[in-house]
Amino acid sequence: MVTTYVPLMIMILIGVIFGVSNIVLAEILGPRRRNKAKLSTYESGMEPIKSARERFTVKFYLVAVMFILFDIEVIFMYPWAVQFKELGMYGFTAMILFMVLLFSGYLYVIKKGALRWD
Repeated sequence: MVTTYVPLMIMILIGVIFGVSNIVLAEILGPRRRNKAKLSTYESGMEPIKSARERFTVKFYLVAVMFILFDIEVIFMYPWAVQFKELGMYGFTAMILFMVLLFSGYLYVIKKGALRWD
């Protein structure tokens, strides 16, 4: 039983060793010429106007969470699309129900005005 996991453990170990070795080598061999221009904040080539520690509104976080929520729900449609023929009518009705629930949630969010940037 444990022998079936040995290739996976070896692959994870190689990945960890590769990642850590790249970080250590970059730290050891990388250039260390620090100056004021390199340490300053870079904002698309423009001089920073305000502090980077500015507070964001709750609206910003609400839209971000909704984006993640709807994005993850859409990802569930990919396996369904791949297995569409094998799932038959049961899979089709389940996905229609899923899309109806997703769309009703989207309509609720629009009705509550969560996407308005007033």
